Amino acid sequence: MLGKKGKSQPMRRESSSGGNEIKAFLGPGSQFEGKLQFNEIVRLDGHFRGEIISDDTLIVGETAEIEAEVTVGSLILSGTIKGNIKASGKVELKAPANVIGNIDTPVLSVEEGVTLNSTLTMKSAIPAEKPVDIS
Repeated sequence: MLGKKGKSQPMRRESSSGGNEIKAFLGPGSQFEGKLQFNEIVRLDGHFRGEIISDDTLIVGETAEIEAEVTVGSLILSGTIKGNIKASGKVELKAPANVIGNIDTPVLSVEEGVTLNSTLTMKSAIPAEKPVDIS
């Protein structure tokens, strides 16, 4: 926002790369239908229906209800997704997340309290190394 002392600041996710802050936000109570494409971190807390495509991170808050085909780099989910999820990096399911649909990701993290009604496909993001013969 304005960045002056006493004013609210945008939600940020700090990292050593310096450019990892949320660039778009769909707040609670809002509704959107269509195709969402983005290049940086996006957070959804409202209702979305359609298709989501990105190589970056999608954060879905507890109040979010998503009905979409989701193809992203990473997904951090606390809300509800009805639809297929494909993540090239990882999927993190945080309570009280609810997933109804297929998940395709090399890395999956699931907290206790998550509802998962899915078919899961996990393929290694990094090719497995050949075993080393130590005999």
